[in-house]
Amino acid sequence: MPRKAAQNDETTDEESNVVFLNEEKEDESADLSRMLAAVMNYLTNDDLEELDIEYLLDSTVGLRDWWSRYRESNKKIIEEEIKKSLGDLSLKDLEKIREQIKEIQE
Repeated sequence: MPRKAAQNDETTDEESNVVFLNEEKEDESADLSRMLAAVMNYLTNDDLEELDIEYLLDSTVGLRDWWSRYRESNKKIIEEEIKKSLGDLSLKDLEKIREQIKEIQE
């Protein structure tokens, strides 16, 4: 009998996790919708003469954090693309890249 109780507890824990993850996704979706609306309101403002991205990032709650996370995840994709393409480059191209990296690291 104790095994059934343990299985019920595990099922309840799994269901709780699923509910929590669903709520988290809904919250994230609501935040993204709110940020998108703020960006669209800014972009469609007829009084704007030029776009100020810093203003937009500062005045939209959560947008700067989201943008940083997005850029970081995109960085990993770019790194993978570069790694995959290195084998196709000539020795001369690889040496140029190595020199650029050395300059950045100095």
